[in-house]
Amino acid sequence: MTDEAIVGLYWERSEKAIEETEKHYGRYFHAIAYGILRDGEDANEIVNDTYLKAWNTIPPSRPSPLKAFLGRITRQLSLNRLEQETAQKRGGGQYRLALEELEECIPAKNGDGEWADRLALTGLLNRFLRSLPEEQRYVFIRRYWYLDPVAEIAAGTGAGESKIKSQLARMRAKLRRQLEKEGFAV
Repeated sequence: MTDEAIVGLYWERSEKAIEETEKHYGRYFHAIAYGILRDGEDANEIVNDTYLKAWNTIPPSRPSPLKAFLGRITRQLSLNRLEQETAQKRGGGQYRLALEELEECIPAKNGDGEWADRLALTGLLNRFLRSLPEEQRYVFIRRYWYLDPVAEIAAGTGAGESKIKSQLARMRAKLRRQLEKEGFAV
């Protein structure tokens, strides 16, 4: 079944929409949630919350591509859960580590024109990612989108952890230079 047909089921308010979403993307959503939370039960809850959020947001939206739309929901729900848990435990795991790594190249916040700045930053990040060789892009996204530990990325690529750490450091430096070149205060 196509994404368009699944979205059509949501618009018809058919419960089959959830079944088809689970059949096509359930494992993907679970991988995202588990990668962030590192807990199977929490990941299952997040996946179920993703289906509920999809049910409540489609309609009125007609997402395309559906996988990216719902994957983003899963990620945000997972990060929200992690934030709640880390506020209680004051840990943070991979989430906090990844943010600390990126801190040196994330633009400073300013109140004026924040939405326009966000759009410009999104465009810059997309161009940055497209400029990377496929393997480096894979490593960057696994670390900073999926929040995978360096050891898992290394195992998945067949490279050593030190090589992955070096790649990530070079990519962060390159991103910082690109941000500064395009006028973002870092």
